[in-house]
Amino acid sequence: MPKAANRPEVPCVSSPLTETVTLSQAKELIRCLSHEQSVLLLSPPGVGKSDVVRQAAAAAGLECKSLLGTQIAPEDVSGVPRIIGERSVFCPPRVLLPENPQKFCLFLDELPACAPDVQKAFYSLLLERRIGEYSLPEGTWVVAAGNRAEDKALVRTISSALVNRVLILNVRIDVAEWLVWAQKSGVREDVLRFIEQNPDALLRPVPDKAVPFSTPRAWASLSRALDLVGSRGSLTGQLVRALSVGRVTEDDARRFAASWMGTPAESVSLEEKLSWPLEKIELSVRATNCLETEGIITVRELVSRTEDELLEIRNFSETTLREVKAKLALHGLAIGMVLPK
Repeated sequence: MPKAANRPEVPCVSSPLTETVTLSQAKELIRCLSHEQSVLLLSPPGVGKSDVVRQAAAAAGLECKSLLGTQIAPEDVSGVPRIIGERSVFCPPRVLLPENPQKFCLFLDELPACAPDVQKAFYSLLLERRIGEYSLPEGTWVVAAGNRAEDKALVRTISSALVNRVLILNVRIDVAEWLVWAQKSGVREDVLRFIEQNPDALLRPVPDKAVPFSTPRAWASLSRALDLVGSRGSLTGQLVRALSVGRVTEDDARRFAASWMGTPAESVSLEEKLSWPLEKIELSVRATNCLETEGIITVRELVSRTEDELLEIRNFSETTLREVKAKLALHGLAIGMVLPK
């Protein structure tokens, strides 16, 4: 009996391999591919998929028009029939085929949540950039996004025919990348510091029950809520806990509130805080220099000014103002607050 030829061993694959990209990588791939190939971004909720699509379109000078998968019907894609002569012609909606023949970015948000007949209506659009007998303007981007089945969101089974018409990018969160974005976007220093020290808290698994959970969007929203309350001078440890529990995972919320309570603000009287020198609230060198050129050297002198007055100071920018407000809010203080006589 002849000896069997040696053949290379085929490795046993126990589970499918899933490659992921960061948001910045997804943004670059959208820019490179979307004028020819339809791209579908998949990730847990609150990661920033929609924002990165709009940012990519804006950077390319394209208007971004959105369709929300949970709120459209097949006729919103294929159009409605119109009798022309002895024939019926489907007239596509304006959002998909504008009267102005300029290229644009078509964003299909929550595509996996579309009903099967709506998914079917997208087939020619995703593959051929065509709606019935009409073609999208040359160079138009087609980008879709949605959540995964394991995210416990409103997701339907995506047909194999649709999957075969898009390039799927699984998006992951990169903590360092988010921190850079958050700092540029004015997210509070206390939130940034907490995420730096607890990187796993940036994104938690979706819970089984409908309760708040930690995502990049949730932390950015919590930061804004704290700023709004702090701008009125009424931010306390109790309110920080209440706002945090209402926005992020409970364990993260309680640990964040505890870290916030660890600042010296809680045990110091208002009069003592007002007498602090600027260094006490740890402003940046740039902010401190700008204020000191105007003779503002104490917290009392700082909070007695209005935002407009501060913005009139040479080299004092909107970014610097956000920094000052965030640092003051850590101590329950705010620009323009009513001071005791």
